Amino acid sequence: MPSADAPTHRGISSPDRYYMTNGFPESSEADGHRGHGGRGHTLRPITAGGVQEDTDLKTALVERNDYSSGTSSRSTKLIHGGVRYLQKAIMKLDYEQYMMVKEALHERANLLEIAPHLSAPLPIMLPVYKWWQLPYYWAGIKMYDLVAGMECLKSSYVLSKTKALELFPMLKKDRLVGAIVYYDGQHNDARMNLAIGLTAARYGAAMANYTEVVNLLKRADPETGVEKVCGARCRDVLTGQEFDVRAKCVINATGPFTDSLRKMDDQKTTNICQPSAGVHIVIPGYYSPDNMGLLDPATSDGRVIFFLPWEKMTIAGTTDSPTNVTAHPIPTEDDITFILNEVRNYLSPDVEVRRGDVLAAWSGIRPLVTDPNSKDTQSICRNHIVNVSQSGMVTIAGGKWTTYRSMAEETLDAAIQTHGLEASASKTVGLVLEGGRDWSPTLYIRLVQDYGLENEVAQHLASTYGGKAFEVAKMAQVTGKRWPIVGKRLVSEFPYIEGEVLYAIKEYACTAIDVIARRTRLGFLNVQAADEALPRIVELMGKALNWTSDRKTDELEAARKFLYYEMGYRTRSEQLTKTSEINLDYQEVVRYKNRFHKFDKESKGFITTVDVQSVLQSINIQIDENSLHEILSEVDLNKNGQVEIDEFLQLMSAVKKGQVSDSRLAILLKTAEESLDLRAPVSVDRSGGGV
Repeated sequence: MPSADAPTHRGISSPDRYYMTNGFPESSEADGHRGHGGRGHTLRPITAGGVQEDTDLKTALVERNDYSSGTSSRSTKLIHGGVRYLQKAIMKLDYEQYMMVKEALHERANLLEIAPHLSAPLPIMLPVYKWWQLPYYWAGIKMYDLVAGMECLKSSYVLSKTKALELFPMLKKDRLVGAIVYYDGQHNDARMNLAIGLTAARYGAAMANYTEVVNLLKRADPETGVEKVCGARCRDVLTGQEFDVRAKCVINATGPFTDSLRKMDDQKTTNICQPSAGVHIVIPGYYSPDNMGLLDPATSDGRVIFFLPWEKMTIAGTTDSPTNVTAHPIPTEDDITFILNEVRNYLSPDVEVRRGDVLAAWSGIRPLVTDPNSKDTQSICRNHIVNVSQSGMVTIAGGKWTTYRSMAEETLDAAIQTHGLEASASKTVGLVLEGGRDWSPTLYIRLVQDYGLENEVAQHLASTYGGKAFEVAKMAQVTGKRWPIVGKRLVSEFPYIEGEVLYAIKEYACTAIDVIARRTRLGFLNVQAADEALPRIVELMGKALNWTSDRKTDELEAARKFLYYEMGYRTRSEQLTKTSEINLDYQEVVRYKNRFHKFDKESKGFITTVDVQSVLQSINIQIDENSLHEILSEVDLNKNGQVEIDEFLQLMSAVKKGQVSDSRLAILLKTAEESLDLRAPVSVDRSGGGV
C-alpha cells in the first residue's frame, strides 16, 4: 500500500508511486554511486502503449542528503579496469583478481557507450626511468589491452624520451628513458550519478533526496516466526515529516554507512566496513597537458598517484589512509602536502609546484569491506560483496564507480532469489542515460547558432547536459551585449551560467551546496570562485523557491561552511594566517617596504581602501570600493579593516615560498608601483639637457 503522507517533491512523481512492492534500494549521503546501484537493474521499461510490464520491479530510493553528495562526487573521475590489479593477478596467478579486471573493463566500455556526453577515453602516460622497466611495463599494459579484447578503447603504445616530453613537457627529464601510454575512461562523476538517477525516474522509479531512514519496519514470518524486514520509516530531512514505506525487499546500499544500517537491522552484527580516506587536490590546468594524464606507480610510500586533466584543471591524488566514517570528510594539510611532494618528484624543476596553487581539495571515503561469509574475516575484499541478513535485508558493499551497474545486477539477482520476486532479465547494458541519446560531438555548434551562446559555454552545456542542453539554453538570460546574446556567467573564468541554477532546481537541487558541488562542479574546481558566485546563486534559488531572508542567510552560511571545511578553503586560506615567520632577505624587505610606503604616504604603518583608491585614481585605474575591500580583507589577518606593514611583509613572504599564489593585493600593489615609476620624470642630465 502506498503511504498516505508520502511527499511529492524532490523527484517523487506522485504519492501513489512512492512505494516499494519489489525492491527498495536505500542510499545514504556518503557513497552515492553505490547508493544508486539498485537503479541500474530496476529501471522499468515503458512499452509502446506506455504500460509497465508486469514482470518488472517497482523501486523506490531514498537518499539522506543529495544525490552523489558523498564518495560518488569525490572520486578520481576515472572509469577504469584497474591496471594495477591486473599486475597482481598475473604475478600471483590470482584468477579472481583477473576476472574482477575483466568485468570492470566490460563495464568501462558500457559506461562510455551509455553516457557519451559525460565520459570519454583518456590517454594516461606511465613515465619510465629505468631501461629494464620499459619491456616489463609494456608487457603489463599490453595484457590490459588484451583482456579488454574488442572493448579496448585504443591500443597502448611506447614513446621515446623525446616524444614523451613533447606530449608532456612538464615531465622531469632527468633519467627519463621513455614512456608508455594506455587508455582508460574519464567522466564527470557527480553528473553521471545524477544522470543515472534521472534515467531511473523517467523509467518509473520513485526517488527522494534529503530523505533518511529512521528505522526499519519488520513483521513476523507467519511460517517461521522470524522477523523479516518489510520496509522503512523515513524522515524528510528538510521538513521533519516522517512516513512509512512498505516493501517486499529492502536493499542496503549505503557505502561507508553500510554498518549503521546493518546494525539498525541487527544490533549484534559485526562491522564489515573498513573506511579509507582518499584525498584529491585541484591545481591549475597548466600543470598538465589538455588531454594526457599521468600515472606514478611507485610513490614514496608505495601508493599510486594519478595526475589528470579534468574540466580544464588538473586533479592530483589520491591518498589511502584509515579514517572514521563521517558524513563530512575533511582534507588534511598533511594529505595535501603529501600529494604536492609526489607531484614535485615527476615534474620538471622548471615548474614550481606551489602550495598556493591548490584551488580546491576534498576527501572521499572508500567503503572497503570484509566478507562476513569468509573464514578469513580480517582480509579486505578486493571487489564488492552481496550479503543477505536473517531478516532478509540485502546489503551491497564495496566495489567501485566503474562497476556500479554489474554490482546492481548482482544485488537484484540476490534480492529476486531471496524473496521469490518475479522479474525479467536486466536491460541496463546499452541503456542510454539521460542526455546521451540526442548528444553528438557537434551539438554545441547548434547551441551557439540557435541561442547566441559563447563557444566555451555551449561546449560546457553540451558535455554536461547532452541533449538536454537546449532546455538549459532556453532558461539562459539575455546579456544585453552584442555577444554573447544569452548566458550570463556566474563567475568570469568558468563557463557556468545563471540559467543552470534555475535548471538545477528541475534536477532536484534543494540547496546552494547542491548547485556549487554537484549540479555544477564549481566548488570542486575553485573554492574562491564558488564563494564569489554564492550570493547570486542564493538570490536566484531564493526567488524561484520563495525563500525567506533568513533561509537565504542560512543557505549562504551553510555553503560557505561546506567550502571552508570540505572543499579545502580552510587549508587554502590558512596558508597566510599560519605563516608566523617572515622569510625575506634584507633587500627584499627594503623593496617591499618601499612599495608599501608608496600607498602609506602618511607613514601610518598601515593602509586602507582609501589609501589604495587614492593611488589607483592617480594612475587611472578604476576598482569599485566593495571589490577593493575584498582584496584587502584577504590580507587583513586581524580583521581590523586595515593592512599593517607586517601583514604585507607576511603576505610577500608567503608568496615567495609558494604558500600563496594569485594574491590580488600583491599583484595590484606591484602593478601600481610599476605604473608610478613609469610616470616619474626621466633624468636628462647626461644628454646635455635634452633636445
